[in-house]
Amino acid sequence: MLVANRTLLLMCFPAIAFFVIFSYLPMPGLYLAFIQYNYTDGIFHSPFVHWQNFRFLVMTGDLWRLTFNTIAYNLVFILLGNAVQIAVAIFLNELRSRWFKKVAQSLMFLPYFMSFVLIGLIAYNILSYDYGLLNGFLKAIGADPVKTYSNPHIWPFIIVITFLWQSTGYGSIVYFAAVMGLDSEIVEASQIDGANALQRIRYIVLPWLKPTFIILLLFSLGGVLRGNFGLFYNLVGANNTSLYATTDIIETYVFRSLMTNFNFSMGSAVSLYQSVFGFFVVLSANWLVKRLSPENSLF
Repeated sequence: MLVANRTLLLMCFPAIAFFVIFSYLPMPGLYLAFIQYNYTDGIFHSPFVHWQNFRFLVMTGDLWRLTFNTIAYNLVFILLGNAVQIAVAIFLNELRSRWFKKVAQSLMFLPYFMSFVLIGLIAYNILSYDYGLLNGFLKAIGADPVKTYSNPHIWPFIIVITFLWQSTGYGSIVYFAAVMGLDSEIVEASQIDGANALQRIRYIVLPWLKPTFIILLLFSLGGVLRGNFGLFYNLVGANNTSLYATTDIIETYVFRSLMTNFNFSMGSAVSLYQSVFGFFVVLSANWLVKRLSPENSLF
């Protein structure tokens, strides 16, 4: 078997090596979540504290806040993001001007290649209290400036809008490719039967995109408890206590635990909780899809 499929195995070797090195070899490090780590004794000789790290997270209430914020943001990113991407893909498909379609795709695709550092810099120059463009405009018209970086209630909207602006162009490519694979004869037959554009989208295009949406949804749900660290860190940072209520996610907490408090055990406990939770979310979502639409499930 190995000899007969040696070419295929050789092609798969880089991917296999990647997962072995970066996913399986580090797994003994999960032991950090159950110890009180100190530099003198190292990982495997530090005091074993059982579930104390997890118990502390639950008692302080940090775990519930981090879980809610991370899941809420990711659900909005997944559902609203896919909806906008589908809408953009359908809109591009309905355009008849090839020149305008190419220009629109290029302009929407550009933000994806911008680093989060640059995105955070742009946001700061717009939202800064003293020198931001927004407050400069408000002062010019006689209005009171807004203290954006101390108001936790407006940041969910800022973060979601920034995410959609940065990811929609790239994410719509998958749906646009799926739309382009639609049999043109079906579309032409619907036009002959008198279907207008909205009817074609509702009864032909959207059902055609359903399998693609389900597959992408299942893949995305695997990371529902993995926040976009680059986006959150560069927009609001990891140490702005006034914004913790609405912007603190698991990744920023782990970063703060490692870089500020040097609490490696607590950071590992949160990461382990994150991974186990995501694993069961994927299994549950796949089971539900398999019950409702077996042909679209992953396994």
